Amino acid sequence: MKLDILAFGAHPDDVELGCGATLSKEMSLGKKIGIIDLTRGELGTRGSADIRDQEAAAAAKIMGISVRENLRFRDGFFTNDETHQLEVIRMMRKYRPEIVLCNAVDDRHIDHSKGSKLVSDAAFLSGLRRIETQLDGQSQQAWRPKVVYHYIQWKNIEPDFVVDVTGFMDTKIQAVMAYSSQFYEPGSNEPITPITSKNFLDSISYRAQDLGRLIGTDFAEGFTVERYLAVNSLDDLI
Repeated sequence: MKLDILAFGAHPDDVELGCGATLSKEMSLGKKIGIIDLTRGELGTRGSADIRDQEAAAAAKIMGISVRENLRFRDGFFTNDETHQLEVIRMMRKYRPEIVLCNAVDDRHIDHSKGSKLVSDAAFLSGLRRIETQLDGQSQQAWRPKVVYHYIQWKNIEPDFVVDVTGFMDTKIQAVMAYSSQFYEPGSNEPITPITSKNFLDSISYRAQDLGRLIGTDFAEGFTVERYLAVNSLDDLI
């Protein structure tokens, strides 16, 4: 299956939190979209790897994602080395996306920046035909995505561009809340973490509202780029 957009996240729920509304909007425009989770989030304070597997499947169903896979890298301990790069390259060549989305370039959780660099490096290497990979016993052809964009997570990184996601925040919130083990739940006896507070849950909306305010819409999600954005005409900018 060839995809238009392939979104990577270090952990299940990263993609939903970082760019869930953007993906929902792109799907409404007919795009085929997949998600690749690098780890199962097994080091998370709450829940378990099995629970998060189930939550990730539920979130994907809510969003209508075409395909979702988990590479089962070690949460907290994966590295940006040849072994991990080749696994990501196999996914790039399997789904041949035009656009790749991945973790924030800098963030509170160390896996986010590691995952960001890993996916970015693999996207470049995936286009080198002398790097040979196989999938299900078949040799893969080289493939390099046209662009790599990084969504924004915990830190308030200045975006290079924003996407108007008005009308798609409800789907994003529903997908995020599919991870019921991870986020705010009144009366829960589970340990408190930085993402279990009511403030964090509210921040999903108010941060999107603030970006929307800056471009004159209700909601927006921000991204950073690795090279200049190019447009054919000034009319492409709103």
